[in-house]
Amino acid sequence: MSTGGQPTNNNNTNKKKFKIAVMADTEASKAPEQASEEVKKPVEETKAEGKETSTASPEEKKTEECEGAYGGARIRNPAESDEEEDDDDFDDDDFDDEDEDTEEEEDKEGFMNMLQNFLMSKLHLGSQEEVPKVLEEVTVEGVVNYIKSGKCKNIITMAGAGISTSAGIPDFRTPGTGLYSNLEKYNLPFPEAIFDIEYFRNNPKPFFVLAKELYPGSFAPTPSHWFIRLLHDKGLLLRHYTQNIDTLEHVAGLPADKVVEAHGTFRTSHCLNCRKEYSQEWVKEEIFKDNIPTCTECSGLVKPDIIFFRESLPVRFFQLMQSDFPKCDLLIILGTSLTVQPFASLVDNVPAMCPRLLINREKAGTVDPMMAMLQGMFGSAGLALDSPNNIRDVALLGDCDEGCVKMAEYLGWKDDMQALLESTKK
Repeated sequence: MSTGGQPTNNNNTNKKKFKIAVMADTEASKAPEQASEEVKKPVEETKAEGKETSTASPEEKKTEECEGAYGGARIRNPAESDEEEDDDDFDDDDFDDEDEDTEEEEDKEGFMNMLQNFLMSKLHLGSQEEVPKVLEEVTVEGVVNYIKSGKCKNIITMAGAGISTSAGIPDFRTPGTGLYSNLEKYNLPFPEAIFDIEYFRNNPKPFFVLAKELYPGSFAPTPSHWFIRLLHDKGLLLRHYTQNIDTLEHVAGLPADKVVEAHGTFRTSHCLNCRKEYSQEWVKEEIFKDNIPTCTECSGLVKPDIIFFRESLPVRFFQLMQSDFPKCDLLIILGTSLTVQPFASLVDNVPAMCPRLLINREKAGTVDPMMAMLQGMFGSAGLALDSPNNIRDVALLGDCDEGCVKMAEYLGWKDDMQALLESTKK
């Protein structure tokens, strides 16, 4: 043995290392007991000679431990004691805390870049190079030019409460407005109870009091509704999906087959017991008489076909969703926070190359920074507005109605839009 505890016979060491490599390929199928015996045997012989510890060098001990490995789990000699590393060659200055923090941050950043590159190159999980870029530039102007090019023929619009608030219809989920400012009037245990099906069955009066105030026909379409109508008039609208129950799309002149009311509608009503259907006119008359509509056949409660909490969405929503979204070549999202499911997840159902335009007061439906970095690798998981890999998502932030008026002007539809707005005033 040489100084420092290293073996002097290099040939012997090389043979042992070669034996380790061979073991990985040829000895993996041996039973654990057999492998264990190979390690225990020299131990027993050592004990028989009255020795407490092995005189083998550290390099030889390490080799024996590896030779006793099976399936990646090392089988140690119980007679061996853990040897402490010789730290004489290290200086405390080499382990400065500040240097360690810097190295840790660099390692973390490097690891994430490595992970991204590895998955992109090895697993082929939808790298951006594989997705054709439709927009000339990822801006509002790019979306406008795309529509003008004639390549865009199947636009789907998704709308939330934001397109109707300027008509005077409150968003009951916003604190300080709507139901939140009238809790005593409706005598609700919590604001959303007015749209809870179980609460309705036990106490339907608060809902019908609210329905009288907000009943369709009392409000006029907003510029946002008229912009959607323009898309239809220009032959570009495939379908309009809405979370709203105010029926203002129909008032604006959209055909019923072009509208999917994800959360139901006031246009029809049914008895909760016998399912007899009632017209909008009949239910409206009962409501404005301050009556609770009851079935003429079984005296059960009659409820407008709007979706309450704990109710399933309409079958038509799921049927058309499956057929419409694969055809979509431009998705326009208007006045919604994209937080209510399953409606919010519709943004992920369009093709990977389909541009998506958000017209809203603030960003919505965006992924977190980590997902933004990995955007495109695992498929879409929301709007990629903040992703460095974004090739299709655009936001026109501000008032929803003003954004729709701007889009009409950019598209050269200013006169058409003005004519529709004038019809609202009349």
